[in-house]
Amino acid sequence: MDDADQVLVREQLWGAVADCDEYAAVTTIFAAVEAGMPPEDILLDVIARVQHRIGTEWAANRITVAQEHAATAINDRVIAALAQHPASRSTVKAGRVTVACVDGEWHALPARLLAETLRLRGWQVDFLGAQVPTPHLIAHLHQSGPDAVALSCSIPTGLPTAHAAITACQAAGVAVLVGGAAFGVDGRYARQLGADAWAPNARAAAELLGEGFLCTHLATNRQPVDDLPHLMDQEYTTVSQTSTQLVKETFSTLEDRIPAMRTYTEAQRQRTAEDIAHVVDFLVAGLYIDDDELFSGFITWTADILNARGVPPATLFPTLELLGKQLHEFPRSQRLLSAALTALADKKGSATDPQRHT
Repeated sequence: MDDADQVLVREQLWGAVADCDEYAAVTTIFAAVEAGMPPEDILLDVIARVQHRIGTEWAANRITVAQEHAATAINDRVIAALAQHPASRSTVKAGRVTVACVDGEWHALPARLLAETLRLRGWQVDFLGAQVPTPHLIAHLHQSGPDAVALSCSIPTGLPTAHAAITACQAAGVAVLVGGAAFGVDGRYARQLGADAWAPNARAAAELLGEGFLCTHLATNRQPVDDLPHLMDQEYTTVSQTSTQLVKETFSTLEDRIPAMRTYTEAQRQRTAEDIAHVVDFLVAGLYIDDDELFSGFITWTADILNARGVPPATLFPTLELLGKQLHEFPRSQRLLSAALTALADKKGSATDPQRHT
């Protein structure tokens, strides 16, 4: 089947998941198998692409959170159905791999796609699913003795936990392959946190494992927390420990600055507090990695999300400014907040000045 066939199958699967029609979704995928489309292509060029579209539609506020969850659940069941199809059985015998999401990571579908891709290529896969506490992961590694472990993390706020998991797995003598949006589009944070390898997608991860590098060479680039020199200033620890108070103080002061907030419903107040908490969480992650782009990227992405929902992105300015006042004694926090304010201002200018990019 060619690219045009893949596009057609993607559209059919999208229509099925958008209608919450699990039967139609499975029927679509099985028909593609019967027409000769390889199961791996269905996983990575159809299901994965449809899943990406689900996220895009949610971000643009064209589907609700409930619809996004329902569509994702159907995709997960489609993957399970495809795994049982005779065409998905492999006669190749490779090694053994553990695939897991780091503790706190609920987005399990990318890891599930990798697990099924590896099974197609003959690997024995222990798929542990979402949010695996590191002690339980290590216990499993000792019991099963895999050739490698593949860790998934999609949200950058999980990077400190991912770092601890990487270090623990390596200490147990198991090489670590990581993937997911949290590690950056070029894998820069994977390298910084000492992972043995990084892959941008499931196909690349499967190819790395197939080359045998991870199975035979435990990398020597382990980098424990103490080797991240910027953490010596204790900013990450202090801001992390005071995050709840930072959220409360910012919310309270915002009410004084923006009188309209006093008329918010309880649901609106809760969403606003959650938004502020997300900002603080990403600031903490930025401090751990010491990367301006991580935090600034989240802020500009949040501006797009708010704009799509009819909320003025300009409300982010006072939030960042108030956090800056509370953290005036912390130079790295000041740097990250200043960079985010600049990125937000540039984004606002780009949106209002049609000549900006000409």
